[in-house]
Amino acid sequence: MTEELKCLDIEGHYGGDQEWFSYFSMRFGGCAAATACELLIYHALYMEGCEALYPYDRDHLTKADFNLLGKKMRPYLKPRAGGISSLSIYTDGLSQYLKEETNGRFTLEADCLEGAASEEEAAAFLKEGIRRGIPMPYLLLRHQDPQFSEISWHWFLITGYEESEDGLRVIYGTYGERYTALFSSLWNTGHEHKGGMLRAHIRQNV
Repeated sequence: MTEELKCLDIEGHYGGDQEWFSYFSMRFGGCAAATACELLIYHALYMEGCEALYPYDRDHLTKADFNLLGKKMRPYLKPRAGGISSLSIYTDGLSQYLKEETNGRFTLEADCLEGAASEEEAAAFLKEGIRRGIPMPYLLLRHQDPQFSEISWHWFLITGYEESEDGLRVIYGTYGERYTALFSSLWNTGHEHKGGMLRAHIRQNV
């Protein structure tokens, strides 16, 4: 069984890419901001009442507009020493963005799961989030498996999962491409200091 959310098609890419940002620091360390931008776009496209979260053309997503949104997000999730290395730094930054950039019209509601949770708890958390219909920001810190070297110390977006013969596989987007990985391998990093993931829902205040 496969559960996968609608793809954000940005000029033929699977979601956004921090490489499209015009600031060098953001191209190097803007992964958290990139996932936050994707969250805003996803809500604007698919969640009723959230259209204002993306003030550009929702019918034609472009790299240029993704960069413009990234410039707005930069002050809140900008690269720093050590990176956006915890779930709380991410949620605080995105919450502040919504407070200031939307004049408090929207609020972030986030359920966070730290990387110390068991694989079983994490799998259930992930499945529930996807079933709710919202992509999930995921923070991977160090990993002992070299297959994850390109996404170590990195934020990316979980967009689905697949029940396979090998076990649960996650579907995720990063650098404008779609990937899959065995969840047990991804979650069990082999390091004490871990990241985690969150279910982020942006609610319109009434």
